[in-house]
Amino acid sequence: MKNFLPIALAITTIAFTSCEDDDSPVIEQEIEVIAPATYSFERNGESTVSFSGQTTRIAMAQEIVSEMSDFDNASIASLTDMFANENNPFEDADLNASDKSVKSKVAASTDYFSTNAAASAEIKAYIESHFTTQINEVFPAQNTQASIGVAGQIADGESTRYVAANGFEYNQVVAKSLIGSLMVDQMLNNYLGTNVLDAGTNVADNDTDVLVEGAVYTDMEHKWDEAFGYLFGNSADPANANATIGTDDFFLNRYLGRVEGDEDFAGIAQDVFDAFKLGRAAIVAKDYELRDEQAEILRTKISEVVGIRAVYYLQQGKNAIEAGNFGTAFHDLSEGFGFVYSLQFTRNPDTDAPYLSREEVQGIVSQLTAGNGLWEVTPATLDLISTTITDRFDFTLEQAGS
Repeated sequence: MKNFLPIALAITTIAFTSCEDDDSPVIEQEIEVIAPATYSFERNGESTVSFSGQTTRIAMAQEIVSEMSDFDNASIASLTDMFANENNPFEDADLNASDKSVKSKVAASTDYFSTNAAASAEIKAYIESHFTTQINEVFPAQNTQASIGVAGQIADGESTRYVAANGFEYNQVVAKSLIGSLMVDQMLNNYLGTNVLDAGTNVADNDTDVLVEGAVYTDMEHKWDEAFGYLFGNSADPANANATIGTDDFFLNRYLGRVEGDEDFAGIAQDVFDAFKLGRAAIVAKDYELRDEQAEILRTKISEVVGIRAVYYLQQGKNAIEAGNFGTAFHDLSEGFGFVYSLQFTRNPDTDAPYLSREEVQGIVSQLTAGNGLWEVTPATLDLISTTITDRFDFTLEQAGS
């Protein structure tokens, strides 16, 4: 059955125009755009929703992170090949056949990096440097007891963590850094931005339903869907994506689900899903002001997810240090470190800049990696960093940290 986008007539106004001696009323109708119940949009009976590239990159990123824990098979070459999708590195043949890669989209947004190639290159190199540390430092110490300045294994309850000499669990650092440098950056600073949505003839083409060659969607529709895909691209049912929120991948989807599960932030997942639906409906209805309002909501909410989880893991790590549970502390702080790194890719709609700048993030990175790294970090330092983050957002340390 054809799916018609529901719209409602909200306000009717009457204007009078004069044509010689005849005054006749002209009725102008203002249309209120109402989002559909699901993320479902069709044209001539075919779905116009498409984000296969995002699904592919999520799958690639998941294989990269898993490879970082494969002591028997992983190498620097296998990890760097996966990052760039070279030399058929993936277990999934479809990923090897793809022309996509994770590396090509890391720190590659139009708004933040089109005029900052040096920073983009530094961020890519930063991710790759963790592959080297994991293989050259952590893997050879697999059966060594970790201690200050010594890589190896460390107990975390019933789990065993494998850390570098500075205490960092680099598979966690990479996973959480990709949330910001890939998913958040592409979503907030690329596909939801007017520089991409309105590029070239996109507005005129969308106004007149000019479709991408060989496709059933306009380019503007597709760009919005690609933003959606970095969050919901691996969902069991993307049209009803919140039904499985938090379980569909272990990147942004997982942590939106975790934040949703905190009673202080309950409802955020629905806010995000509703903004995606209404923004897409606004594009269909040619209402670009409404579209941009939804983009601002998404920038706020997705940025909050990164900030909340950064503070949460820093505070959980602090609690574990105070309890003397260093395996738990290093695991939590490695995750928190990755989320802190991801803050430089957030977007404050009031300033069109990150909630914490790249320079500020690098300063925090230096604090946490100085000397013997996590072995020496103090609860006071973790509180200070946490407060620095919460001061930029509309949530409190108590809300995010528990």
